[in-house]
Amino acid sequence: MKTRKTVTTVAFNVAAVLIGLIICALLLFFMKVDPGAVISKTMSKIIGDKYNMGEVLVKATPLILTSLAFAFTYQANLFNIGAQGQFYMGCIAAVSISLALGGKIPTLALILIVLVASFAAGAATGSFIGFAKSRFGANEFLVSMMSTYVVSAFMDYLLRTSLQETKAEYLQTDGIAKAAYLPKLIKGTRVHWGFIIAVAAAVLIWILLNKTGLGFRIRAVGMNHHAAELGGIRTGKVYVIAFAIAGGLAGLAGLTEINGVQHMLLRDFNASIGSYGIGIAILANGNPIGCIFASILFGFLNVVGTTMGRLPNTSIPASIIDLLEGIVMTCVIASYAARHAYEVHLEKKRTRKESV
Repeated sequence: MKTRKTVTTVAFNVAAVLIGLIICALLLFFMKVDPGAVISKTMSKIIGDKYNMGEVLVKATPLILTSLAFAFTYQANLFNIGAQGQFYMGCIAAVSISLALGGKIPTLALILIVLVASFAAGAATGSFIGFAKSRFGANEFLVSMMSTYVVSAFMDYLLRTSLQETKAEYLQTDGIAKAAYLPKLIKGTRVHWGFIIAVAAAVLIWILLNKTGLGFRIRAVGMNHHAAELGGIRTGKVYVIAFAIAGGLAGLAGLTEINGVQHMLLRDFNASIGSYGIGIAILANGNPIGCIFASILFGFLNVVGTTMGRLPNTSIPASIIDLLEGIVMTCVIASYAARHAYEVHLEKKRTRKESV
């Protein structure tokens, strides 16, 4: 039964992605662009270029972590819509410590400190959401969503004051020292060790959920929190722990972007990474390992859109990146409604057969 459900989920998700890509191809046609020629040129530029292939992993790295931030709480039937804010807190912690200690201590020690700090900053934000849910029965959907606005305002304040670059002309920080950079993983590309951190995090989360007592309690609360309480599980504690770990994962995405790619903090930096993480977690059906592959898919779509926008003698707008990802994400979400209707149909059919 479980195997059939998994196969059905994968089939519907694959179909949704393919439908989304077909819709995008049709949009290119309406732009008076030959979809076949454009896609062929785009694929040849990506597959035949080591740097472009590396960009797929670069784009996927933070998405793995923000999708895990949603997928993890979903296991407890909680909705973490605030991964964007938790990501920003991780960015603030990463850039602050990197600017303060960069070049003063060995790189490995600095990266470890930044890793712990960015996780802790995101976890602190997440645990507040869990505490509000546990102590006051607050709606975690709304609290997590509003926390993003609070953190964004806090980051904006810091970029206007203590973290603003030396000349005080732009809302950004100074660049961090090279000693604080995450080492490159693949020469000739921008792929850094943050990708390994993200993949390791996904594997550890899968082990935690499926092989530990804490994971069992989280999943038990997700299935039925009333029954879990009767079984002696403290649901309030689970809420706080689940949101703390989820927030920490999103905070780690701040480390991978600040120390791995951007090397400074800008206003409205990666403003959609949290929302993309939600869509990726849905595509992965909340499976931590699935988040890795779904993130790589969206990283690939991002690179495809960027490459399309740079093709010579075409009128493809730069917004094709968001269009590609948005259409595919919409189709994936819609596929869940279709899959639910299909499963209800099968259940009714099975019930009718048993009643005969």
